[in-house]
Parts: sequence; C-alpha cells; structure tokens
Amino acid sequence: MYTLIWNEMVKTKQIERIDPPAGIPGGEVVIEVSGATSKGGHALQAWFGGEPAHIVAATGRRALALVPELNNGGEIEVSVDANGKSAKPARFITGRKLAGDLHPVANPAFDPTDGSLFVTKSGARGEHVPVSLYRISSDGDIEEFSGDIINPTGIAFDRIGRMFVTSRLEGTIYRVTPLKEVVMFAGELGIATGLAFNRQGEMFAGDRGGKIYRVNEIGEAEPWAELEPSVSAYHLACGPDDALYVTGPTVSSFDSISRFDDDGRGSVFFRGLGRPQGLAFDRDGNLYVVASLRGRRGIVRISPDGNDARIVVAGMNLVGLAFSPNGELVVATNESVYSLPLGIYGILLDQV
Repeated sequence: MYTLIWNEMVKTKQIERIDPPAGIPGGEVVIEVSGATSKGGHALQAWFGGEPAHIVAATGRRALALVPELNNGGEIEVSVDANGKSAKPARFITGRKLAGDLHPVANPAFDPTDGSLFVTKSGARGEHVPVSLYRISSDGDIEEFSGDIINPTGIAFDRIGRMFVTSRLEGTIYRVTPLKEVVMFAGELGIATGLAFNRQGEMFAGDRGGKIYRVNEIGEAEPWAELEPSVSAYHLACGPDDALYVTGPTVSSFDSISRFDDDGRGSVFFRGLGRPQGLAFDRDGNLYVVASLRGRRGIVRISPDGNDARIVVAGMNLVGLAFSPNGELVVATNESVYSLPLGIYGILLDQV
C-alpha cells in the first residue's frame, strides 16, 4: 500500500508500539513504527485522536511525543501519517479531566460508602484557603466540602467508612464526618503527611521529619518506625502481605520504596526511582507509584516480587493516585485530577 507524503511515494507507516499505552496531557510517550520512511528522511509526526502532538525528538521510525490536550478522555486512536491517518492506528488511553484549580500533595481517596472522590486544595505552608477539601460525586459533580483544615495532605478511609485527613502544618489528624464536621483525632505528629490503615484497623501516619506513628482507635499515637526525612511528604500504603510500604522523596534521583513488617523493621522493597510519591496496590498485589523511572515520569507498576517495574501511565507533575470502585485509575497532578478507564481494581481494606 502506498500513499503520497511530501510529494514522494512511500510505504505507509504502521505503529508497532506506544510506551506507555496510557497517559494524561503533557505526558511523554515513545512511538515506534515500521514501514519505509520517506526518501528525504523526514522525522515522525503524531496525532492523538486527530490532535497533533508536540514532538520532543524524532527519527523516521521513533518519536518521543507529548500527549496533547483533548476534549474527552478514554480510548482514542494514535496515527503517524502526515494526514493524521495510519494503515493501522494504535489504541491509546488518555485521561479525562475531573477537576482543576486544585492543589493535591498526596493521593486522593474514594469514599467506600458511595464511590465519591475526595481531593485537597492544600495551599502553601500556613496558607488558609477558603475551601481546602473537595468532593467529586460518582456522577462528576464537584462540591466544596470543607475549609476547616489548614494544609490538608493525606486522606484515608477506615474499614467502616470514616474519613481521616492529616494537616502537615498542625501535625494533626482530623476525622471528617458526612455532615462536614471536623473533629481532632490525634495530634503532636510532627509534619503529618501520609495516612494508611491495615486490615486490623490500625492507623499509620507519616511524619516527614523521620517517623512513622501507629495510632490506635482512640487517637493515641506511638512512634513505630524511623526512616530518612523527606523533602516533601511520606506516602503510605498497606500491602496484601500485611506490610506497610512507604515513599519519601529525598534529593536523590535514585530513591527507594521502603517496606516495614509488623514490628516496624524496615527493608528496601524497590530502589531506582526518582521522586517517588503516592502509591497504591491493585487486587493482584502489584504496587503502583508516582515516580520517575529511567528518566521518564508517570505511574510506575511494580510486580509483587519487586523484580519488574515499568511505566504504565505517562504524566508530568503527578503527586498521587487512587483506584475507583469501577476500575478506573484516578491520577492527581499538583493542580488537577484525571480519570483513566484502565480496568484496574484496587485492593480493599478487608483484603489487606
């Protein structure tokens, strides 16, 4: 099959691979093609759902492209011919923007009782924004939920559906009721950031200054583990093996994910990430983490044994992620949240 491109007869290019196969606007993806290139050796061009992509670097058979802004998310076609068509367009999943003008600094969280999503507008340290906590319903409606917590950071729900939020300014954990009441639950936790529950209902909170606290049902906290201080936050997730997994980005470009057993003894689960932040497990035991891997940024999936890691969603300025009840992956940048229909289900508290 032949087509006329730049007034030359060349074989139609076919996309062989897009890596990763999903992304949000601004994310970097690699496109590899087969088929003869033009006589003049023109570099590849790419279209995502008919929209031209910015090409960072390209040859005749390979391009590094940025996912463009699109009106709608979901499954789209990517093509590389000059007219925006290919003999065999490739499938790609792009994110649908749920909300903007936010400031998440950790994972958003889904309410297990109704599937709504909670996300923060955290603000600069000490800044009291009028609304710091938003609720996005399962229908996509955005509600201003609360402004009573200064610098909200980590959000987590316990196994009976109660919501807890950390304030990194106050070193406090608050319980937030469905009636929007904010009640202090635990205090004196340093720079309180990450928050997670295990299947026994125990709460763990991260003080980015170098401690992990274990908090009981009445809000009494005790130091449980120590690790290197973080320049931004600790992010916590309980795994299917009953261990607590923690990221805390430092100034290194070769950071690790730490694993802590029941007694608070730490070990390295995976090393080699740049600025790892929010993390979550799927039902198969794979760990997903916001990080850079081999110089590219996005959502990294790590196998349960820690031996395989690859970027599965491309994105810049990412800080957190969460799995929806219907198999969508929600990713948070430092100003927006996006949803991608990837068919991945997160681990439930009663499965941890």
